[in-house]
Amino acid sequence: MEDIMSEASLFDRLGGAEGIDRLVDDIWINHTSNPKIKNRYQKSDPVAVKQKVREFMHAGFGGTLEYTGEDMLTAHTGMNICDEEFVAVCDDVLAACDKNGVGETERAEVLVALYSMKNDIVGV
Repeated sequence: MEDIMSEASLFDRLGGAEGIDRLVDDIWINHTSNPKIKNRYQKSDPVAVKQKVREFMHAGFGGTLEYTGEDMLTAHTGMNICDEEFVAVCDDVLAACDKNGVGETERAEVLVALYSMKNDIVGV
């Protein structure tokens, strides 16, 4: 008998739309209070940023929303994000996962997704 969990999307395993909403809210709080990166968000519209992150997570993890933002390279070109800032973002996302009781397997999958985009975000 196949394991039903192996067939569930990461989106579903993160709690579906409600789980993603909680993660996005906690990621925003973490980013805007993290001294290493909070200045990057000072002039951002929280509603707009959170909506793009929500769409991105839905689209990338098997949810129902379509991502309407720019690709990662276009969105981050000229920002000169350094490795330390990228790691801070990853740490903030993982802290949100921990706060929301995300399992180790799902946490690892989220981290793999983040690192798969690193070359389009850091130093561009």
